[in-house]
Amino acid sequence: MNTQMLICIILFVCMLVNFLWGKFPLGVIAGTTAALLVITGCTKPDTILAGIGSKNAVTIGCMIILAAGLGRTSFPAKLTAGIRKITRGNYKLAYLGVLLIALVLTSMLTSPMAAYAICFPIMDSICDEFGVSRSKGQFPLLVVCLACCSILPLGASISQSAVYAGYMETYGFTQGFTAMDFFKGRWPFVFVTLAWAYFIAPKVTIDTPAVPITALSTKQDTKEPLKKFSDIAGVVIFAAVIFGFIFNKLVGQPTWFLAFAGVMLMVLCGVLTKNEAIKAIPVDICMLFIGANTMATALVETGTAEWIGSIISNSIGGAANTVILHAVFFIVPFIITQFMQNQSVMNVFAPIALITCSALGADPRGCLILISSGALTAYMTPSATAAVAMAMSAGGYDVKSLFKMGWLFALILCIGYVAFVSLVYPAF
Repeated sequence: MNTQMLICIILFVCMLVNFLWGKFPLGVIAGTTAALLVITGCTKPDTILAGIGSKNAVTIGCMIILAAGLGRTSFPAKLTAGIRKITRGNYKLAYLGVLLIALVLTSMLTSPMAAYAICFPIMDSICDEFGVSRSKGQFPLLVVCLACCSILPLGASISQSAVYAGYMETYGFTQGFTAMDFFKGRWPFVFVTLAWAYFIAPKVTIDTPAVPITALSTKQDTKEPLKKFSDIAGVVIFAAVIFGFIFNKLVGQPTWFLAFAGVMLMVLCGVLTKNEAIKAIPVDICMLFIGANTMATALVETGTAEWIGSIISNSIGGAANTVILHAVFFIVPFIITQFMQNQSVMNVFAPIALITCSALGADPRGCLILISSGALTAYMTPSATAAVAMAMSAGGYDVKSLFKMGWLFALILCIGYVAFVSLVYPAF
């Protein structure tokens, strides 16, 4: 371990402690940490600049503004009135319907963030219509978008399995890896996640926002209804952005640009005024994401992430035990993903798992499934995916409340995944 690695670890621990302490705004803590990482030479100033202009930061800000614009239209009231009629005034059925929509979208799309971006305004409308705190609905929705991603053999599963198949071929394995491997190793957890979200989550989620929900205060401050053109335009613009997300390959434009263009059109068409759009920008959450992204980059650039990986590989040694091997490759990616992008963690730990399995003569498929499962179970900090940062803004959560709401289900998934995958894909 060199000096920069030590500094990086110390700053990381200090950032986490301050998140949990809660005395300072999350964005200030993350931004200050990012500045210290640059000053101490753990990363370059351009890393912060790249984070500010990153596609995820732009998408987070623009989607929350778009949701505020949609909230200015009459559509949410009409939608929730229709849902109320269909469900005969039953909030739990309406809530379950949004969760099922999230399951379908997170399976079809290649990004849990895109699935959550589509679903969270619908959950907002449901909660508002039935008089339920938004804090009760947004966290379970986030967990469904993350924990159910890459289970069904559709978009996200197909793309990630192709990456793993390429790794296995490179490292000389003959088993192969397909989307059906993800499905066989993870299918029970679709039902486990939905059951948790429906029955248990309403009891463990916070009753009131831990931090103010900016979009809610904006909605409450707005009294004057929109003109007919603006009302229709707001719905059409939001729908066009969502369809652009779903059919992104056909559209040919990146999702961040679609969201950005949607915001501009919202203002041009009078759905939001300039001041309303500016007020809706989630500055604290965007800064939180930028700081977390800077920390993740520093962990890689200083070699800290690789150092942690080598410790894991060496600690396993010659232990030819399926449960131990599988537990390590779930728990460690789960922990690391709290501070790095989940896709990056998957790509970093897949080669480590393959090297380890090659040395032990083990089947690596179970380890690869568990690496993805662990990375997609990480929802207690905003570093894993931009969807967490969006949920923090939509539900009024801080890091402390995320941990309080999520630790039990994370433990359930850890035990469940290690046990099930060890039965279906034994390493030895």
